Amino acid sequence: MHQLRQGLHLVTEAHDILHYGHFRRVRLLFPGFSYQPKGSPDSPTVQELEGGEPRRGLRNLSDGAAKVTAMVWAHNNAKFAVCTVDRVVLLYDEHGERRDKFSTKPADAKYGKKSYMVKGMAFSPDATKIAVGQTDNIIYVYKIGEDWGDKKVICNKFLQTSAVTCLLWPLENTIVFGLAEGKIRLANTKTNKSSTIYGTESYVVSLTSNVSGKGILSGHADGTIVRYFFDDEGSGESQGKLATHPCPPYALAWASSSIVAGGCDKKLVVYGREGQVIQTFDYSRDPSERELSAAVASPSGQSVVVGSHDRLRVLNWSPRRGLWEEARPKDITNLYSITALAWKRDGSRLCAGTLCGGVEQFDCCLRRAIYKNKFEMTYVGPSQVIVKNLSSGTRVVLKSHYGYEVDEVKIMGKDRFLVAHTSDTVLLGDLVTNRLSEVAWPGSGGNEKFFFENENVCMIFNAGELTLVEYGSNEVLGTVRTEFMNPHLISVRLNERRQRGMEDNKKLAYLIDMKTVAIVDLLSGYNLGLVTHDAKIDWLELNETGHKLLFRDKKLRLNLFDVFNGQKTTILNYCSYVQWVPGSDVVVAQNRSNLCGDIVELERNEGKTEVIVTEGVNTVSYTLDEGLIEFGTAIDDGDYYRAAAFLETLEMSTETEAMWKSLSKLALESRHLHIAERCFSALGDIAKAKFLRHTNEIADQSTGDLGGDGLKNYKVQARLAMLEQNYKRAETVYLEQNAVTDAIMMYQELHMWDEGIAVAEAKGHPELENLKRSYLQYLADSHQEEKAGEKFGSRRATM
Repeated sequence: MHQLRQGLHLVTEAHDILHYGHFRRVRLLFPGFSYQPKGSPDSPTVQELEGGEPRRGLRNLSDGAAKVTAMVWAHNNAKFAVCTVDRVVLLYDEHGERRDKFSTKPADAKYGKKSYMVKGMAFSPDATKIAVGQTDNIIYVYKIGEDWGDKKVICNKFLQTSAVTCLLWPLENTIVFGLAEGKIRLANTKTNKSSTIYGTESYVVSLTSNVSGKGILSGHADGTIVRYFFDDEGSGESQGKLATHPCPPYALAWASSSIVAGGCDKKLVVYGREGQVIQTFDYSRDPSERELSAAVASPSGQSVVVGSHDRLRVLNWSPRRGLWEEARPKDITNLYSITALAWKRDGSRLCAGTLCGGVEQFDCCLRRAIYKNKFEMTYVGPSQVIVKNLSSGTRVVLKSHYGYEVDEVKIMGKDRFLVAHTSDTVLLGDLVTNRLSEVAWPGSGGNEKFFFENENVCMIFNAGELTLVEYGSNEVLGTVRTEFMNPHLISVRLNERRQRGMEDNKKLAYLIDMKTVAIVDLLSGYNLGLVTHDAKIDWLELNETGHKLLFRDKKLRLNLFDVFNGQKTTILNYCSYVQWVPGSDVVVAQNRSNLCGDIVELERNEGKTEVIVTEGVNTVSYTLDEGLIEFGTAIDDGDYYRAAAFLETLEMSTETEAMWKSLSKLALESRHLHIAERCFSALGDIAKAKFLRHTNEIADQSTGDLGGDGLKNYKVQARLAMLEQNYKRAETVYLEQNAVTDAIMMYQELHMWDEGIAVAEAKGHPELENLKRSYLQYLADSHQEEKAGEKFGSRRATM
């Protein structure tokens, strides 16, 4: 294996990237050229491609200017877009194969299709849209969809007062662009409005962003370079005019440590964070050099490529020297002027567009290696590595966010987990879920041990200390002192089950000594419990919620510890096998007195839990009662949606009916009204189901009209009190909102006329007399003359 060289180098030899260099020309894409496969009769040799002879197998370049005016890679690395002077956008896949295209349109059709040029393009962060900036004073945003061939629809258009000269899409819903009149503006795709960020009096010649996309630089025709931050990320760097370049900085790149600018004076100037000149690369005395026309920084910010005529120059950042070092330039005869550069987001490919319409694609890497004959490691920069699974083709980009150089990458834990060191950090990753982490890790001499038994967290042991790192998080989850490195003596539970009233739940149980278990809340750092035992402990595990701890001692006694009340109970003697049933608080355990075979495994899938047991030479599976497991666990967790979903799968029986009744009561108490409605429907209680449906409609409408929690609407509160037959409470709710009529109507619908009339009399309601007449009529119609006489006889006598 060849040594890792510092920085990228441009080379002409394409047949041996490991030996000859790090920046390989792999193919000529084109909008308009056809590439002959290697070995075909007309295929050009490497020498012919690189030399000055006519290129066989390629269509001749245009005699006039047909330059590539814009090109860009999507954030997800799956799409690449190119536009030339013909104003057609061509879309390529990550392998450089053309898959789609669409024509742009003028701002006003009466001026014709040739009345403008495309000056800038950018993909949306989700790669489903592409913004196109044009010289006829407009930006169109095309919805291109997720799949090739999806219909192209204009979803936004932003009219401007002058030509759009350059364009970026750094953040969601936020397009940044420069105008010929000197303004830098922002277009919001959500509101369909644009606004000015800042203005100058000079034509905008270039626009670029920093590595994170949260800061932008604009270059202007008068040489001014201006910096603006959406978020300075705590750097404290200033905004506004940063420097004045000696000429228009058409070649402008914002690297991780500095800013590189170049133009027609054939000089590259490196500016520091506050605009001071750090380095100058002067090519003005080279007769073969022409103006520097384009520049791009690598995704890691540690390399910069600058294009001119027939030439690409590469600068690499040297952390040790704190300076930029120039690699050997890449000269390609008859390439002509470089008009656009685009670097793939994962750092693996660089594309260069030319004045005559060609698009060259280069393979970028410092070195490649094959790991275990299963994975390909491509080091595309000192701090960035692409790990590709050779069998599935899936790729993960491992990158140091701090710019540290990545040492050798290892794949561990049944070929699922990544581990890599830098000088000050350790990088961890899960190849299945693509969750990556980088945490501070001072040099330990490589003596630490990694354990990957838990799919959510990596356990690292070093010098008597246990460190937990959650995949996808760049902060250490927790650190404790322990001498016991056996994963069976450590249990970590991270948000493995939804629980009522608890959004985040992360707990750890570990041995302080052989007879003492500590339980820690990893979010707060507090100790939740300390379990002391009279014998050595050889196995322990928390349940998925972290509320209960199972542990077994050397005497094969199985114990249960309740974390909340601190009670310890011995539940089984001579225990030879124990395991929590996934997704539940049920335990499967075995002892010698109940032995009918040896438990081999516990399986749970598709709503079925089976214990696999060996009985002699046979393997037998025993199915557990899923109702007790699934429904009981869901109720304990307060996950009523899960409980209802389970009951939906069961046929109605006496046992199922009891479960629906239990769930309906709990759902009402916890105000899960949609679940309660479903329960009463299942039980055949149509009246309550309809009543709750109307209540839910009121709550949903309140949420839609006023926002907030619709359950707090007074009508909803009153109806819930009615459902509980607490009518005085419902009356109080109505009267507190001065809804006297609603209170009266409630009593009237319930035929509680006396209570309704009492409310009307107390509030002096204008319909009091009509209400009394209606009550009298009701009594008469229902043949309650005696009661009518008692209620209204004295009133008639006085009349």
